[in-house]
Amino acid sequence: MAPALGAWGAPGAQLAVVWSPLSFPSQDYYGKELQKLEDLKTNACVASARPLPKAVRDALERVHEEVVARYYGCGLVIPECLTSRRILDLGSGSGRDCYLLSQLVGEQGHVTGIDMTEGQVEVAKKHIPYHMDKFGYQKPNVEFLQGYMEKLGDAGLADESYDIVISNCVINLAPDKRAVLREAYRVLKPGGEMYFSDIYASQRLSKAVQKHRVLWGECLAGALYWKDLYSIAEEVGFSPPCLVTASPITISNKELEGIIGDCCFVSATFRLFKVPGSSRARPGQVIYNGGIVGHERELVFDANLTFKEGEVVDVDAEMAAILQSSRFAEEFLIRDGGANAATPQGCCHKQVKTAGIVAQRLRPRKQPGSRDGET
Repeated sequence: MAPALGAWGAPGAQLAVVWSPLSFPSQDYYGKELQKLEDLKTNACVASARPLPKAVRDALERVHEEVVARYYGCGLVIPECLTSRRILDLGSGSGRDCYLLSQLVGEQGHVTGIDMTEGQVEVAKKHIPYHMDKFGYQKPNVEFLQGYMEKLGDAGLADESYDIVISNCVINLAPDKRAVLREAYRVLKPGGEMYFSDIYASQRLSKAVQKHRVLWGECLAGALYWKDLYSIAEEVGFSPPCLVTASPITISNKELEGIIGDCCFVSATFRLFKVPGSSRARPGQVIYNGGIVGHERELVFDANLTFKEGEVVDVDAEMAAILQSSRFAEEFLIRDGGANAATPQGCCHKQVKTAGIVAQRLRPRKQPGSRDGET
C-alpha cells in the first residue's frame, strides 16, 4: 500500500505521510525477509558513527548471539550517566541495545523495549532468562512490549515515567515523526533526555523514493530532511537538538542509486532535552567534576562541546538549563555569569557549526540540481 502524500510546503511537510499500521511495509521486511545482518542491501542501518568504548564492547560480548545477529541499528545510542536510570528504547528490535543498557543501568535500573514487529519482540523476550543469569541479576530489569512508538499510551506507558528515551535507526520508519517525538516528550520526566541515532537526507525525498518498499526497509525512504528535525523539536517542546556524531551513508546497489538520484544520506546521533518550563537559567560558567564512570577526565557532550575535568566553560542559557535540570546536575558546578558570556557555548548557539558538520557529511556524489530543500 502506497502512502498518502501531502504537498511539500512548510518544513516537515513530508511528515504528513500516513500508513495503516497493519500494512506498514517494514513490518514484514524486518520480521520475515531480514533474518540476519547480511541480508541488508545497503549499509544505512549498520553504519557506526564512532568506535565502541571498552565498557560497551565488554557488555556486548555478554549479549546472546541471536540477539546481535538480528540487530539493524545505525549508530551508538549509549548515553552517559546511566546508573539506576529508567530507559525506554523505541523500536528495540531483537533487544541488543536493551541488553547492553541493562548492564549499564544496573539491577536497580530498568529498561523497556517497544517494537511493532512480533518476530523481533519474540526473539528479545525469549532471551530474558539467559541474560539475567549472565548478568547475575536476581530479577529481570528489562521488559519488551509489542506496540507503536507513535502510541506509547496504548502500551500502558505513563506520563513522565522515564529518565531517558533512546532509539536506534527506527524513527525513519515511522510515517508520523512528530507523533514519535511528542510521545517521547510525554513519557520523559522533567529534565529527561531523548538520545537517538537515525538516517537524515540532504533534501526532501521524491515520491518514487518514499514509495519504494526496499528503501523503506533499508531505512532510507523515511529519512527526514535533517533541517526539519529542528522545527519539529521546537514545536514539541524539546531543547534545540545537539548533534553528537554524523557519518555519511554509502550505497553500492546501482538500482537503488538510480532511484535515489542526487539525494545523499547521513547517519547522525542527536540529543534532545525536556527542560522544565520553570527553569530560568541564565548564561553562566560550568565546571565538570569528572564524576561520570568512563568519562572521568572529559565528557564529550556533543560535536561542539567537550567538558574537561576542572576546566571552566562559559555556556549559554539553554545549556545551563539543560545541565541544571537533567541527570547531569550533580556532575557539574554551575554558576551565573562568565567572562565570555556574550559568546557562550551551547546547543542553541552552535547550530551554524552543526549545519556545517552535517552538510559536509551530506556532500553529493554528483552535482545537485535546483530541487528545493537541498543543503
